[in-house]
Amino acid sequence: MSFKSLFLEYGAKVPGYDVGVINEREARAAAGILAMLGTIVIFIGIGYNHIIVAKVYLTFMWFDFLARVISPNYSPSLLLGKFMVRNQVPEYVGAVQKRFAWIIGWMISFPMVWWFVLHWDITFYKVMLCVLCIALMFMESAFSICLGCKLYKFIAREDPQLCPGGVCEIRTKEPIQMFNPMQKFIAAMTVVGLVLGVYLFLAKTESKTFFGDFLHDVVLTEKQLTTQKEAELEAAFEKDDFDF
Repeated sequence: MSFKSLFLEYGAKVPGYDVGVINEREARAAAGILAMLGTIVIFIGIGYNHIIVAKVYLTFMWFDFLARVISPNYSPSLLLGKFMVRNQVPEYVGAVQKRFAWIIGWMISFPMVWWFVLHWDITFYKVMLCVLCIALMFMESAFSICLGCKLYKFIAREDPQLCPGGVCEIRTKEPIQMFNPMQKFIAAMTVVGLVLGVYLFLAKTESKTFFGDFLHDVVLTEKQLTTQKEAELEAAFEKDDFDF
């Protein structure tokens, strides 16, 4: 079975389109729903050690992506997205590359189910895989960027049709899409400010949960961690002396 034939019959048949299509508005809405739920799970389920929340979410995500791979007509999140955007004009994109991207999402969910559903074995780097999935879903929802679709183009060695946002078509940018020097400076400073702000928050703020400890330790160097521990020990000794 060839790579192309594997994805031959998939997606809706819409008059005027030569390939099966997916409503991009529904896909983006579904990605936003999963990203929102995943963010809640990380802060409540993992941050406060309510593991049942994470287990339910990851199990749901595994079955949801499986349903997408088989048929997008029966994916719970896509059906919720379909309801939310039911009054909007459909935006059709090629179903082949979207299915490939969803297969990748389904495959990524396997280790997460193993780590957090079947065996609760949490580490910082395993959690970061969950954060990566949420980031990819956020990028699809907010910016209509489908990295799996780009990977499909590389593996299939052919240009997919009807990519989200028309990125498959070679075209020049419109004037409104261009950045002037001041806009570039503001955008760059915004990114720097966000990165620096997150780093300072994680490095300087006292952690309240074990997941916060993970984040705090990962942003500090060994020297900084040693200095911090020495300061904590010194403070503990001073407190003991004061109590006596």
